[in-house]
Amino acid sequence: MRSCVGTLQAGEAYALRSDAPPGLLDRLSERLALPQRLVDRSWLRLARILPPVQAHAETFRTMPDELLRRHCLDLRRRLKSSRLALPVAGEAFALIREISRRRLGMSHFDVQLVGGWAMLNGMVAEMATGEGKTLTATLAAGTAALSGIPVHVITVNDYLAGRDAEAMRPVYEALGLSVGAALTGMSDAQRRAAYGCDVTYTTNKQVAFDHLRDRIRLRHRNSRIGLHFLPQDQDGLLLRGLHFALVDEADSVLVDEAVTPLIISRRGRPVYTPDMLDTALTTAESLRAGRDYCLYAERRQVELLSDGQQFLARWAQDTAGLWCNTRYREYLILQALRALYLYQRDRHYLVDDGKVQIIDEFTGRVMPDRSWEQGLHQLIEAKEGCEITGEMETLGRISYQRFFRRYSMLGGMSGTLREVAPELRAVYELSVAAVRPHRPNCRRYLPVTVVRTEAQKWQRVLKRIATVHDSGRPVLVGTRSVAASEHLSGLLSQAGLEHRILNARQDVAEAEIIALAGQPRQITVATNMAGRGTDICLGPGVADLGGLHVIATERHEARRIDRQLFGRCARQGDPGSCEEILSLEDELVARQLPGWLRGLMRPLGRPASLLMLTLAQRRAQRRSYRMRLRMQKMDEYLENVLAFTGRLE
Repeated sequence: MRSCVGTLQAGEAYALRSDAPPGLLDRLSERLALPQRLVDRSWLRLARILPPVQAHAETFRTMPDELLRRHCLDLRRRLKSSRLALPVAGEAFALIREISRRRLGMSHFDVQLVGGWAMLNGMVAEMATGEGKTLTATLAAGTAALSGIPVHVITVNDYLAGRDAEAMRPVYEALGLSVGAALTGMSDAQRRAAYGCDVTYTTNKQVAFDHLRDRIRLRHRNSRIGLHFLPQDQDGLLLRGLHFALVDEADSVLVDEAVTPLIISRRGRPVYTPDMLDTALTTAESLRAGRDYCLYAERRQVELLSDGQQFLARWAQDTAGLWCNTRYREYLILQALRALYLYQRDRHYLVDDGKVQIIDEFTGRVMPDRSWEQGLHQLIEAKEGCEITGEMETLGRISYQRFFRRYSMLGGMSGTLREVAPELRAVYELSVAAVRPHRPNCRRYLPVTVVRTEAQKWQRVLKRIATVHDSGRPVLVGTRSVAASEHLSGLLSQAGLEHRILNARQDVAEAEIIALAGQPRQITVATNMAGRGTDICLGPGVADLGGLHVIATERHEARRIDRQLFGRCARQGDPGSCEEILSLEDELVARQLPGWLRGLMRPLGRPASLLMLTLAQRRAQRRSYRMRLRMQKMDEYLENVLAFTGRLE
């Protein structure tokens, strides 16, 4: 018997929690209590869910399917009245575990029960990679949905959202719940139907943009009272509000991607003509670095020096129109310098079918509907010889910090959380629950290799791949950019090593490539797309040979992202190994450390090289944190400044 909560009805509230930041007293009390509550390692406190689950386990195991379905109906009634209290929630966990055993052939381990209980109580569970977080989510999501709470299970990309929805569908349907997936490319009607289900799998960008679209439609009634009593003609709304979110890969969604605001805009008329853009690029190319301008690669900013200003003033004497305006002229030239020197093809964007498409630096995936602001996108289109598109006119904006604070209930999970526990607590009021692994970790970390030049690094990588390949083991090589993955692919082809490549150009074939990555003698070269949420299953005999071997060819801006890549091997007690092969010419070092420091430490040998890499990564992490803090403060500032005209949406 299938049940669906259905779409929002007239007069029904659009669920929304206040997203106001904590006040001064709240922040002070949080700081006083912070050390004890950042990471909850109290296994006994979290394991209170186990006795009620075990008490019902044998009863449900002997119960026939028909009787189990009837019990679901009775349990739904009791969950609604009990407000997810421990005894009834434990019974729901036991029921979901038994249904999972029958429908999927997988039964939740005790550590997964503890992780599910932590999420149901508004915490983020830190579970090691390979611990079955997808299956764990069914406990919290299924229990909440049985109690009548609409649930959004949010992950980082469409592939994982669609995969998890289909994989877990038999469990939810056996519980009498409906499950849907709201994915990119769906029509409004399809997404509305997906959000009308009891459990909806979607991505962080999709649900945030859909909520922002709803708020734009409801702009004239954005007050609390206005949202509580909706009109009869709310068929255009996509969501029923923000009730309960379970965020998979919570550190990526809530922290890494919180640097950029989410903006809904519409295409306007082109502000700049192709001639103006070409003139700006040509003029910018004639300027001299260090004398006319300075590049700050770590911040992707450009400073125009006095010599450059004087050069542009002399150049503008022979021009007409807007070029005579000093402020306009210098700003457009600065944007042209950024387009020329700070945004690289196949690293920051792709050119596909004559269009510039932005690459998400954290996931390695293409963001086809995104564009840069204030003429930068049009300058990059002119640089690449593409058709010039119109400027985007902003209709609404929201940050991830503000969006996720609006959920009435919020929980999550990831394998790498403790480094960002203070930020999760301060911004989202989320505590981290450390969940012990089900089986001991058998991953071997080989010594880090650091060479001087990038060319030497690729030769070392090539040699290491050939050695592991000859032993019969599969190899996964992680790169930071599309360009790096394709460069390594070319070297492997020259060496006669058959391989597969996974980056933003091959995202359609992702499932097929991941499915083969654990087979004997398989070589896979991948960007961050293979770094999160992908379960690489070992082929026959691979475990006996030592399991999957992972090679990182460059460090990312956060150590957590590197650890996610290493987490593709040695999952659930399987053997596996990983290593880093790096160079002092890597982008992280070049962007984060000054040239004089690199030159000073280069002759000092391996210890100094490792110290330099660590310093560069820590500096990048601090810079990213400051950017997120500025984003949050700017959001709050705009909310207050524009309050007299209505909310930002």
